[in-house]
Amino acid sequence: MADVDPSDTHGIDKASAAAHLSKNLDRLSVLQYLLYAEARRGLVVVLQGIDAGGKDGTIQHVMSGLNPQGVRVTSFKVPEGAEKRHDYLWRVHCAVPEFGQIGIFNRSHYEDVLVVRVHGIVPKSVWSKRYAQINDFERMLSDSGTRVIKFLLYIDKEEQARRFHERIEDKTKNWKFSAADLKEREYWDQYIEAYQDMLRQCSTKCAPWYVIPANRKWFRNLAVSQILRDELEAMSLKFPKPIAELSEIKFE
Repeated sequence: MADVDPSDTHGIDKASAAAHLSKNLDRLSVLQYLLYAEARRGLVVVLQGIDAGGKDGTIQHVMSGLNPQGVRVTSFKVPEGAEKRHDYLWRVHCAVPEFGQIGIFNRSHYEDVLVVRVHGIVPKSVWSKRYAQINDFERMLSDSGTRVIKFLLYIDKEEQARRFHERIEDKTKNWKFSAADLKEREYWDQYIEAYQDMLRQCSTKCAPWYVIPANRKWFRNLAVSQILRDELEAMSLKFPKPIAELSEIKFE
């Protein structure tokens, strides 16, 4: 992460990004339709990031062109109820989309090597084993036909403070602010260390991590949309053959 500038836009200006984003969203709509028609594979999109990193905004702006019938968004909060009576991956597997669908995870199973680690909820002897367990889980999904793509939305501490101030000053965003956000901010360095270990341990060929410079929301949206488009294009999705010989069908 030290090699990534959260404000980097790779030389792209805002106007060009908007035009390119629009094209990507149009293409994503087509690719989603192909994924749905083929119905042999699924896609999981993982969004992780520090508080105010832009997970909700990414879902709103990048997934806006998708057909909601083929998308399921799951927000992973503190486990409760049945979730606490199963292993930590149970609730995640329950949220994996069926073939032909796209599942979007707002936070994910990685909370169990992030917040659990930072706050000492379980000992190192427990959370340190989870990297390999997660890799095995994601490999199983990949081998079974579900592609996993993971985005770390990376903002710096100054940008987080600016977004917190915006939530306080804008009455339409007051509800998004919590005193707990400030408490978590005290653990910034510990979270960065945990994120770096997560990237080192769990970015694999079958389930890669992409670190997205996210200080500029418009660039974040473009980058995520482009990677999603590239990943779906690489799946070489095709319409299935018709179940009947259409040339022989006649209408009276």
